[in-house]
Amino acid sequence: MAGHQTPGDGTPVVRAHRDSTALIAPPRPLTREAREELEAATLTPGATLSSGAGDRARPEEPDPERTCFERDRDRILHSTAFRRLAGKTQVVVWPDDHQRTRLTHAMEVMQVASSIARGIGANVALTEAIALGHDCGHGPGGHASEDAFDTFLPEGYDHGPWGADVVLTPLNLCSQTLDGIRNHSWSRPAPSTVEGEIVSWADRIAYCAHDLEDAIRAGIISAEDVPAEVLGRCGRSQREQLGTFIRAVIRSVVEHGRVGMDAETAHALATLRAFNYERIYTRPASVAQARAVVRVLQALVEHLVDRPELLPGQTALEAGSEEAVRAAVTWVGGMTDRYAFDTAVRLLDWDRADLPQGIDATE
Repeated sequence: MAGHQTPGDGTPVVRAHRDSTALIAPPRPLTREAREELEAATLTPGATLSSGAGDRARPEEPDPERTCFERDRDRILHSTAFRRLAGKTQVVVWPDDHQRTRLTHAMEVMQVASSIARGIGANVALTEAIALGHDCGHGPGGHASEDAFDTFLPEGYDHGPWGADVVLTPLNLCSQTLDGIRNHSWSRPAPSTVEGEIVSWADRIAYCAHDLEDAIRAGIISAEDVPAEVLGRCGRSQREQLGTFIRAVIRSVVEHGRVGMDAETAHALATLRAFNYERIYTRPASVAQARAVVRVLQALVEHLVDRPELLPGQTALEAGSEEAVRAAVTWVGGMTDRYAFDTAVRLLDWDRADLPQGIDATE
């Protein structure tokens, strides 16, 4: 386990493998400055260029090797909020080895978005950072958590702004990264960068295709149920559908200079999304599950607002205060599905039979 070094080979390098033969010409170190120069020389006009340490709420010294957006991407990737996405619902609260989670969804969005960014010469690092962070504001139980927390906040609970302005604030990310995360949903104002708009499309492309695949695998629907327009124009498999949609966005940028899709492909994507809503997201079992999530999360927040001393690290909050409400929503919103429902059983003596289907709270 100490590695290997061949006496007499002329190098003092310890290698991982005894029989390593991999060689590369010693390169010129690609410092941050060199990467920024490469961006300026190769990215398409209109792409977002890195600059020094980036536009951050708290000024920082530039990183010696990484651009500011590479630094953002790495901070998100190593953050607690991102790791917790592995335990958060994507579509249904149904812990199955083959079902997507919020974490695998974020990774698939990153793949779709980076494919588009490379195809049009946009900033890949910024695109990846926005994609990885775009759902870090989601609470447990999927979109039902937004319904649960809405009632407690005057401005409502929207996972995009909540992720950018609350959950990821400790990471001190660049303003362009936060803007893309805050505004990735189509109901929000347009992101200020091309890379943010790419992620808005990549999010919808990824979830429409993989939620359909998950539902087919789970037996919720069959492939024969999918509208013929979608199958005919976009293909039957997730691979074919992603390829169709990614190429459509790239073609739109190449032909028109706008991040979008031609009308026919966009209509096929909209048809697929409408089908998913009708047959997957709003089917009776999903609606019942969402209602159960809302009941549990609201009960937890109400309990903690009256007992803020139970909140980790909170010792001076007044029961029932606005500060207690925000602290309770922040803590519950950061929980994984299983931890939230375990906490309801532990703190509220919640009946396990009333938990969302598929959750088995620990004894």
